[in-house]
Amino acid sequence: MKLTKKSHACIRLEKNGRTLVIDPGGFSEEDSALGADAVLVTHEHPDHFDEGRLRAGLEANPAAEIWTLRSVAEKLSTAFPGRVHTVGHGDTFSVAGFDVQVHGELHAVIHPDIPRITNIGFLVDGAVFHPGDALTVPEQPVDTLMLPVMAPWNKISEVIDYVREVKPRRAFDVHDALLTDLARPIYDRQIGALGGTDHSRLTPGDSTEL
Repeated sequence: MKLTKKSHACIRLEKNGRTLVIDPGGFSEEDSALGADAVLVTHEHPDHFDEGRLRAGLEANPAAEIWTLRSVAEKLSTAFPGRVHTVGHGDTFSVAGFDVQVHGELHAVIHPDIPRITNIGFLVDGAVFHPGDALTVPEQPVDTLMLPVMAPWNKISEVIDYVREVKPRRAFDVHDALLTDLARPIYDRQIGALGGTDHSRLTPGDSTEL
């Protein structure tokens, strides 16, 4: 399986000529959903869900489908009947040659005065876990963790403890558009030294084989 990092929270997974895209949001490239056979969306926040990018992807490939939670599905179901699927914690499905498990229910707390929305994470092929905007720990081992490294709802001690709790073989940064180049070495050093796993980051557009 080939992993390609897109800007911020978006990733592309490719296997056997099929492509799965997760969270093509407003901080990601305009074409981030193009070429996708299937798209997974973790929640409704605009840095993870951009309706224009999703529409472009589905219009370019009439066979492409979306799997997401209810709040996002309701925005797209009318325009793409039969191609938008609602899933939640505990669900499993197969799409574009990938096996997917859904974990988690709520977005992390941003502030007690801000109501929490729903958020789901996706474990792909029992190996790659994208948690969206939450520090969800799947109920089974994770080989590759997509690590939300910097957000309004987290701090570095929580990120480090999350890596320790999940215990992946390796972790790649996502949710990093707000992290400046000046601060990146600090995060790299501290997460790498204290997380207890192989911690790396990919420049948007870069790929690695898993």
